[in-house]
Amino acid sequence: MAEERDIRIQHLQALRDQGINPYPHAVERTHTIGDVLKDFDAHAGPAGSFTLVGRVRLLREMGKASFAQIEDGTGRIQIYIRVNDVGEETYQLLKLLDLGDFIQVHGFLFYTRTGEKTLHVQSLRLLSKGLRPLPEKYHGLEDRDTRQRKRYLDLIANGDEIKNIFITRSRLITAMRQFLDNEQFIEVETPILQPIYGGANARPFTTHHNTLDRDLFLRIAIELYHKRLLVGGFERVYEIGRSFRNEGIDRNHNPEFTLIEFYMAYADYNDTMALVENMLAFIAQQVKGSTRITYQGTELDLAPPWKRYSLLEAIHQFTGIDVQKYTDRESLAAEMKARNFEVDPRLGYGRLIEDLKSAMFRQGHAELRQPLFLIDYPEDVSPLTKKHRTLPGLVERFQPFIGGLECGNAYTELNDPLDQRARFEDQARQRAQGDEEAQVLDEDFLEALEVGMPPTSGVGLGIDRLAMLFSNQESIRDVILFPTMRKSADEN
Repeated sequence: MAEERDIRIQHLQALRDQGINPYPHAVERTHTIGDVLKDFDAHAGPAGSFTLVGRVRLLREMGKASFAQIEDGTGRIQIYIRVNDVGEETYQLLKLLDLGDFIQVHGFLFYTRTGEKTLHVQSLRLLSKGLRPLPEKYHGLEDRDTRQRKRYLDLIANGDEIKNIFITRSRLITAMRQFLDNEQFIEVETPILQPIYGGANARPFTTHHNTLDRDLFLRIAIELYHKRLLVGGFERVYEIGRSFRNEGIDRNHNPEFTLIEFYMAYADYNDTMALVENMLAFIAQQVKGSTRITYQGTELDLAPPWKRYSLLEAIHQFTGIDVQKYTDRESLAAEMKARNFEVDPRLGYGRLIEDLKSAMFRQGHAELRQPLFLIDYPEDVSPLTKKHRTLPGLVERFQPFIGGLECGNAYTELNDPLDQRARFEDQARQRAQGDEEAQVLDEDFLEALEVGMPPTSGVGLGIDRLAMLFSNQESIRDVILFPTMRKSADEN
């Protein structure tokens, strides 16, 4: 690597010694490579005139004539260069070119004797000199850690396969916006730096603002600012943006991730369930051309209606523990231990139920692979949610699961300010008992609720996990262009 870099720097200096700027400002391009390949037959012949640009991916010098391949973001094409066409000075430039350099070529299109679509070069110009070699051509870049850490090399080496993942992700977000815009939602932007974090059970990242001389937090969710907007008179809002949680890294979690949250007035969690399943079916149709997608070997049908399971009944069915028989933390913990489930001594009753929920999905039941909603959660782990209208001790909350992946969280939103204050105070007690992810009391939010918020329902969905589903990737790091990584050996 170091030796090849030294050779490339020598080439760079030789170019400069000849008065050639290896990094010029201006670029000319009349067509993309994809354009000329698409309509090649219509434009082939010496009367044509095309100026293309791209990265050199192959170079074969053959005396007075040479072949190369260049690649732009739309495709790859062969080019043919003769000394008689470009002149001796320009032709000698080929000896100073390396794979990975960017060039501009002008000429006409023709077929070689072997039928290869080719540009016959009449002029050539260097656009950018690469000083490090590209990933090895035939073996590509296979090391997973390197691919995620140096995504630019992954994109070069693995081309369309990787680009298509992120094109799918982009189209997913575009379709999501289209659906919500059609439903009369307004896209908004709310603070990422917040004086008080809230809206989810998670630990925050903390930073310090020097001018204000105060600590601020990177948001862990978008929710509480959206509810302030509903208090102010907006009825349907959504936001797609980054959130940050100071938590572990695994195949489903990255500390920096993308959420969509949307809230609508005069609705409950039943309305939001219908909206979510319709939206995801719409996205599938727009992105994949069908409501059926394949994820990790299982065909999933996103067409509504999705199956609904009561959380407690699902846990009973799939783990054998009838949670409703155990009305306090100690008895539930004892039953979990008896059935060989892990029990965290810091967690309360509701959080143990959520641990059982996670264990239920890890067991891999086929019935839990298809799209479904788990509904009706314990009150003590849902501090922003209205109490269930008919089921004591539960709240009107649901989570969508697709392919066994938890994809979001949604409620009939709590709009009783006195009840909300009591819930926050209970969260404070849980924090005092060691639950670092319990929520903190937000006086400004409570003041907004006291002004009055209409009946409301809202949802947060993980864009990264939806991207995993739609691109059939098993790790969240494969759908984030630059995921958070542990230190490499070079950094230690």
